[in-house]
Amino acid sequence: MATLSERTQMPLDPEAIDFLEQLKNSNMPSLDQLTPEEARKFVLPCRGELPEVGRTEDRSIEGPHGEFSVRVYWPKSNDENETFPAFVYIHGGGWVIGNVEGYDGLCRLICRETRCVVVSVEYHLAPEYRFPVAPEDCYTAVSWVVENAADLNVRDSQIAVGGDSAGGNLTAAVTLMAKDRGGPDICYQVLVYPITDYSVDTDSYRRNGEGYFLTTDVMQWFWEQYLEGESQAYEPIASPLRTADLSGLPPAMVLTAEYDPLRDEGIAYGKRLEEAGVAVSYVEELGMIHGYLRRIDVFQRATESAMKIAERLRAAFE
Repeated sequence: MATLSERTQMPLDPEAIDFLEQLKNSNMPSLDQLTPEEARKFVLPCRGELPEVGRTEDRSIEGPHGEFSVRVYWPKSNDENETFPAFVYIHGGGWVIGNVEGYDGLCRLICRETRCVVVSVEYHLAPEYRFPVAPEDCYTAVSWVVENAADLNVRDSQIAVGGDSAGGNLTAAVTLMAKDRGGPDICYQVLVYPITDYSVDTDSYRRNGEGYFLTTDVMQWFWEQYLEGESQAYEPIASPLRTADLSGLPPAMVLTAEYDPLRDEGIAYGKRLEEAGVAVSYVEELGMIHGYLRRIDVFQRATESAMKIAERLRAAFE
């Protein structure tokens, strides 16, 4: 079991410097100064050549708060009856601005490298659909994969779930819901710079809350869009770090970025999982910023991190 080493301050990665400089030169307004509809226009799909997979298909699911869609990715195979593990991926975007198109390249890469079926969830977004709609959608999606395993060529005993940022938050929420509701069984969870707590009072917020893409003001704006009121912030499926008992949850990979305001709460959640007896593998991407993972067309480090995720998923599925 990997442990997190003591922090060594590394210079900002050159790719991150270039990205932040381009962002500055674009004069893009801060998201908290926009409406959610305006902010969503800045979530762009992956550019350039996309990783090849066997096939993809968009499916509709009926959830407790209405219909939503998923995009299913299958690996290449010469056998139409071959079955695969499944990885349900939950995109980031502060519960407000993400979509499956923005994560298409990443999901294709993980599908190809892991040789698993990837199911990317287009859950309902806030503020039109506030908490707890998103976690209910994501829980429904995981249940749907298990219930339709035969049709999807999926092995229902090998279901993992993961996501980044708000998607990491929703991943943690889904595992807690599955534990409380008696299933479905989830064999592994991947938490990429996850939101785990409502509080912004951490050292990483103080260090990284301005100038490194995700800011404290934007994070607070996301929370305002997501919740009906502050009283919801302390419910376990909103702030998983506040959960009293984390025992019995699936083994986890926790990936953090050094120059990310969410760094400390991701590490804190991993440590809480460990204290509860859950096996945790840590990866800290030194010199990196929040939000880089989905941008495989911009960051070579994104591809490298995706390979680390694929490696751990393969081990979990074995």
